[in-house]
Amino acid sequence: MLDIKFIRENKDVVVVGSKKKHIDFDVDKLIFVDDERLKILKEVEELRSEINRVSNDIARDQDPALKIQLIEEMRGVKDEIKIREEKLREIMKEWYKLMLEVPNIPDMSVPEGENDEQNSEIRTWGEKTSFDFTPKNHISIMEDLDLADFARGTKVSGFRGYFIKNDGALLFFALWQYFLDYFVKIGYTPMIVPSMVRKEALFGTGYLPQGEQDLYKTQDENYLAGTAEVATMSYFSGEIIPKETLPRKFITFSPCFRREAGSHGKDTKGIIRVHEFYKLEQVLLCEASHEISSKLHEEITAHVEHLLQELKLPYRVVVNCGGDLGLGQVKKYDIETWMPSEDKYRETHSSSYFHDFQTRRLNIRYKDDDGKIKYLHSLNNTAVATSRVPAAILENYQTIDGKVKIPEVLRNYMGGREYIG
Repeated sequence: MLDIKFIRENKDVVVVGSKKKHIDFDVDKLIFVDDERLKILKEVEELRSEINRVSNDIARDQDPALKIQLIEEMRGVKDEIKIREEKLREIMKEWYKLMLEVPNIPDMSVPEGENDEQNSEIRTWGEKTSFDFTPKNHISIMEDLDLADFARGTKVSGFRGYFIKNDGALLFFALWQYFLDYFVKIGYTPMIVPSMVRKEALFGTGYLPQGEQDLYKTQDENYLAGTAEVATMSYFSGEIIPKETLPRKFITFSPCFRREAGSHGKDTKGIIRVHEFYKLEQVLLCEASHEISSKLHEEITAHVEHLLQELKLPYRVVVNCGGDLGLGQVKKYDIETWMPSEDKYRETHSSSYFHDFQTRRLNIRYKDDDGKIKYLHSLNNTAVATSRVPAAILENYQTIDGKVKIPEVLRNYMGGREYIG
């Protein structure tokens, strides 16, 4: 959510930002509704002030007849206030709805483009894995080595369901522990966070109202979140955080749930695009400084790049174009890991910063050195999403004899073995 004062004073900037994100938003309508809101609010305040003034007169006046007359007059004023307050409530509903739809302003460095096909590659690492045999996809590898059961997964869980077992399960656990160890060592606070959240947490992080079609909803009006970011950000909602504790850095774990409502026909088999998966997420809060936010954005991206390099997985980093940014993102990088069976890079990580878009919605603040209360800035990036990184490992480390070589940095987590199979 943007500050209404900023929107009014920078209408043209909001219009340009909306166009760059390819989001259809009527800024003039919001300003019109805000004018109505301010007008009615002023009327209500003036009527309340009139009641207070007359109440003081009634208390001071000794004439009983005049008191009765003033009391009767104030009844009419109170009735008028009720009418105005009801009108204000209706205006506020529309105002708040429109405020939630205002897209954040993308950074000037964000390239133009409508969708992910216009994202710009900014760097690559590693040689694309090549084989002197026809490589299998991760599905065949997992079935041949008894690492997963997709048939029973569908039987039990439905479409896109899966069981991970044997060395497949151990690979998942190894990745979680390897990534967790790294982030704890460099000072991140580890947390296991809820997946079931109230709608306020999703409104606060920007996943509602626009993204509801991709969310699972319970009969109790709660939701299953698609990322640990949602609960982690809401952890501090409504609070003032001491500035001296900033930046706050968390590495948080949760099951994640996504309906993949807009992905019919895409990756219908395997573990690339599933309804339920697990993820370690980086979530950061820092003071309200673009310089600090952009610096931390590079830092959280570099952490993942380092770990992918340690895993010796070829990847590239792309900067997302305006049309591939979410409502609240100022800038985003996708890290895409090489998948030999598809002969292309696939997204495994998404690194974003938001300025105060989320914290304003969630009312997360700090007191600056000048004594002013300000909204924090927020950032997040995937640490490791299982199942996408395991799929990349299986494809890039497969051998001609049907085995999978275990990345060296994971062997201590898998009994010191060199191979799966």
